[in-house]
Amino acid sequence: MKSPKVGFVSLGCPKALVDSERILTQLKTEGYDVASDYDGADLVVVNTCGFIESAVQESLDAIGEAMSSNGRVIVTGCLGKDEDKIRQMHPNVLKVTGPAAYQDVMEAVREYVPEKPKHNPFIDLVPDHGIRLTPKHYAYLKISEGCNHRCTFCIIPSMRGDLVSRPVGSVLNEAQALKKAGVKEVLVISQDTSAYGVDTKYKLDFWNGQPVKTKFYDMCEALGQLGIWVRLHYVYPYPHVDAVIDLMAQGKILPYLDIPFQHASPRILKLMKRPAHSENTLDRLKVWREKCPDLVLRSTFVVGFPGETEEDFQMLLDWLQEAQLDRVGCFTYSPVEGATANDLPDHVPEEVKQERYERFMEVQQAISAAKLQKRIGQTMTVLVDDFEEEFPVAVARSYADAPEIDGNVFVEDIDKSQIKAGDLLEVEITDADEYDLFAKLIRIKTA
Repeated sequence: MKSPKVGFVSLGCPKALVDSERILTQLKTEGYDVASDYDGADLVVVNTCGFIESAVQESLDAIGEAMSSNGRVIVTGCLGKDEDKIRQMHPNVLKVTGPAAYQDVMEAVREYVPEKPKHNPFIDLVPDHGIRLTPKHYAYLKISEGCNHRCTFCIIPSMRGDLVSRPVGSVLNEAQALKKAGVKEVLVISQDTSAYGVDTKYKLDFWNGQPVKTKFYDMCEALGQLGIWVRLHYVYPYPHVDAVIDLMAQGKILPYLDIPFQHASPRILKLMKRPAHSENTLDRLKVWREKCPDLVLRSTFVVGFPGETEEDFQMLLDWLQEAQLDRVGCFTYSPVEGATANDLPDHVPEEVKQERYERFMEVQQAISAAKLQKRIGQTMTVLVDDFEEEFPVAVARSYADAPEIDGNVFVEDIDKSQIKAGDLLEVEITDADEYDLFAKLIRIKTA
């Protein structure tokens, strides 16, 4: 008798992806098979996103597709906090749960698939690192849930609650298991990575028999001992981040920081209720670069926030020119149902938002292109992600590039039979455009 099959659709950010991996791991642990299509599934789990309206619509569409193709659907994830909205469009979904509700999802699966899995624990082995949805050579490492901030454009705390940090021993054990499984890069994620451990009062834990505090710096220092790439995302520029820059300068973790600045106008930052908005971030960036000249900074910004004037926007452009960030994303402000920013006066017209977005990107493209031109002639280590189908080209990333959000390094004229995804290559940069680098192979590195 075959085990029952569960279909799975995962939407949203890397934090939601980790939730999906945990649910899939639990399903596999209990003996359920994962279906490759809707037709072969006894039911379908849809892990949703509910952060902005476009993501809400994508989630509702995905639920609708699963309902029409299969008819038996469990909904989980951030949009699950708004069960009424889901049931207004899809009243016949079997169950709705919120984000990170692993046990609720499993209970619903057991309830609606009464046929028990035929599970032999000696045969149906689940690897220590669990089931992952990323390529074998990199993985996301989620260190906490929720957030203590109350930014006016964000509803994450209402969906995922206040900050809850994982014990540092658990985080480090997971990272160690990932390395053992062949992972070459871990991407540390949370809603506010630099606040890690605040909620536990930096509680002491143990890893490999050694005491370690549940604290941002201590976690980074321990991860730096694993000998793999460690990349930090969603780090607010608090003063205590300075010490982590020292670890980067020492080569312990990648000299890369993803900092969600969002804006530069003090007035807009105050309207956004952004944390640490009074810090002189330009001075801090200067100090960081002095300590670690290889440091790469990426960030995201919002233009057209309610009340943003031309003067505010020009202040942002001036700041961008002075900050000289390496990687930047930009979004036009989008109202999010339940966000307090919706009630602010002086909303910016859509055509003005779009015009500001285009001006912003024009400035940043010039900065990015100039920075990448300076890479030409440099020798860099890159991690291979994939290959061009029709050409002898490896699609890789340097320490300056996070997967799916930053650029690539295209290593040309390679022998595909000699290189595989997950290999580290030493290359010489030969050319660049606004976002990507082009390189020639020097050698395949053994570690």
